[in-house]
Amino acid sequence: MLAGLLVLGAGAAAWAYLRLDGNIRGVDIDHALGDDRPAKGVTTPSPSPYAAADASPLPTGSLNLLVLGSDSRSGAENRRLGGGEGGSARSDTAMVVHLDAGRTAATVVSIPRDTLVDRPSCPLDDGESTRPASGVMFHTAYEVGGPVCAVKTVETLTGVRMDHYLEIDFAGFARLVDALGGVTVTTRQDIDDDRSHLTLDAGTHHLDGTQALALARTRYDVGDGSDLGRIALQQGLVKALVRQITELDLLTGPTVLYEVADAATAGLTTDTGLDSLGELTRFARSLRGLTADRVTTVTMPVLPAPSDPNRVVADEPEAEQLWASLK
Repeated sequence: MLAGLLVLGAGAAAWAYLRLDGNIRGVDIDHALGDDRPAKGVTTPSPSPYAAADASPLPTGSLNLLVLGSDSRSGAENRRLGGGEGGSARSDTAMVVHLDAGRTAATVVSIPRDTLVDRPSCPLDDGESTRPASGVMFHTAYEVGGPVCAVKTVETLTGVRMDHYLEIDFAGFARLVDALGGVTVTTRQDIDDDRSHLTLDAGTHHLDGTQALALARTRYDVGDGSDLGRIALQQGLVKALVRQITELDLLTGPTVLYEVADAATAGLTTDTGLDSLGELTRFARSLRGLTADRVTTVTMPVLPAPSDPNRVVADEPEAEQLWASLK
C-alpha cells in the first residue's frame, strides 16, 4: 500500500514538473545575435545565504534583464483580455531590470513604447534579416522581429548587454496575479478609462488579475494621456507585486505553490538560459533577498520628439548617463 502511494506520488510530481516545464517557451537569443553585442558585465559573486549546504551555490552576480509585456491576441483568453483580434503582437511594456551584485537590490528602467529609435537590422528564423529603420517607435522592434529584435534594439539604444529575456502575455499576467491572491495598490487619482475598462476611485485597492492587467494598460485617463502616465502606474504595480511575493509564504501549501508556478510559467517566453523550470526556479531563489523597498523604479529620460509632439526621444546626455550607471 505504502509503496503504491509512493509510486503514485512520484508519478504526480513528475507530471506536474513536466507540465510546468512545458509551459515555458524558449528563444535562443545568444545564438541569434552572436558576438555583435555589448560586452558582458564582470562581477565578483559572493556566496548566497539561501543556498543549502548540499546544493550548488545560487548565482549572485549582477544581471540585466529585458522584461516585456506582450499585447499578443494569440488565444481566446488573450483576445478577451486585449479586447479583440488586434494586429501583430508588440511590446506593450518594456523594462530593463538591473540586479545589483548580491541580488538584494534592483533598478527597473521603463522604456516608453512611444520612443522614436533607430532600429537595427535583426536576424529572423528563416535566415533573412529585417531592414534597419530610423525614427521608428520602439515597440515596432518586437512587431517586426520578435524577442531577438527587441533585445538587439534595446542593446543598441542603451549599450547595455541583456543577460536574460522574460516576456509575459495578457493572460499569463492576469493568472499570475490571481494565483498570488491579488495585489494591493494605491492610486493617487480617480481612474475611469473606457479603453482599459478600469474604474477606480483614488485610494488603496486590492485588485484581481483582470483588474491589475487593466491598471497596467491604463493610459488615456491618467496624466496627459501619454505612455508616461501609464508607466507610473506600471512601476507602482511592479513594487506591489514584489511586496506581495515577499509577504506570501508559498511553502505553506504545495497546492498554492503549484498554482503560482503554473500561472508564472503559462504565457511565459524566456531566453534559453531560463527556459527550464529548474533554471527559472534557481534564478527565482537567487532573488529571495530582494524586497520592494530595495527596488528603484525610473523612466528613461525623454523629451517630445521634434518631428511629432505625440512621440518622445531619448533626452541626452541624461539617458546615456543612466545607461552608463547600470554598466
